[in-house]
Amino acid sequence: MLGIYAKREKVYMTNLGDLEIFAKVVSTGSMSLAGRVLGFSPAVVSKRIKRLEDRLGTRLLQRTTRQISLTEAGQGFYDRVLGILAGLEEAEYYISGRSALMHGTLKITAPTSFGRLHIAPHLKAFMAAHPELAINLVLTDELSDIVGGGFDLAIRIAELTDSSLVSRRLAPVRRLLCAAPTYLKMHGMPQSIDDLKNHRCLPAHNNDLWRLEGPGGAMSLRPEGMLVTNSSEVIRETVIAGLGIALRSTWDIGDELKSGNLVQVLPAYEGSRNLALSAVYPSRQFLPAKVRLFIDYLADLYGPVPYWEL
Repeated sequence: MLGIYAKREKVYMTNLGDLEIFAKVVSTGSMSLAGRVLGFSPAVVSKRIKRLEDRLGTRLLQRTTRQISLTEAGQGFYDRVLGILAGLEEAEYYISGRSALMHGTLKITAPTSFGRLHIAPHLKAFMAAHPELAINLVLTDELSDIVGGGFDLAIRIAELTDSSLVSRRLAPVRRLLCAAPTYLKMHGMPQSIDDLKNHRCLPAHNNDLWRLEGPGGAMSLRPEGMLVTNSSEVIRETVIAGLGIALRSTWDIGDELKSGNLVQVLPAYEGSRNLALSAVYPSRQFLPAKVRLFIDYLADLYGPVPYWEL
């Protein structure tokens, strides 16, 4: 006699949106901040987290007035949620790659001068390839809070120290001492680092420290001059105008060196080689396809030897 047995299975109906909210609360450490990034009020975020915990029958987060932390169960759940969200993004990335369509908004922050010179001119080609994807480009010389500002991606020129963020190196950054021919004709060409003490230099701010590498190894000096500004674009214009010697990146002055508007000073010395142009984002495991596409676009565009070095 053949018996047929049916086993009733428990059906899980966890909302993917709840998982995204949970992951964002953990990554930001704040319900209000997570809500701001995702477009929800703190009350809605709290309600969705409670609904998720009730559905699972366990507490995921420990809440105090000052901080939010994961329980043991919450940590294990969070690790798996990141995998789920990453898998979903990979699936969308696969489809988007096949259809060449990408939707939504990509919010990017970048340094003012670099964004104007080397990001904005290349947006046309990227947006033509992805006409349904909107770009929100915020240019600022302040170090933006990526998570708090709701940015998908930051382009930075720095020595990266925030271990909570993930970065991908896009290109090396070279910085040279330079001056206009008119300045050098009037004040002479420095023959040694010590000669800079007798020249007008253009520091980026009051406490600017030029870190250089040369024949004797690494060294640093604090430049002095009659003009101090926190604007990199003002420094660029003033060094071209012949007001002094500046330490500038080749991405900023490459064309001026080629045209002869600027001349390299003390070519045996360059700025510290620890700087790099990097794409910075909050999570490696949960990287939206639109972010991956744009990073790949910039990496291909700049290449191992950036076009401004050629």
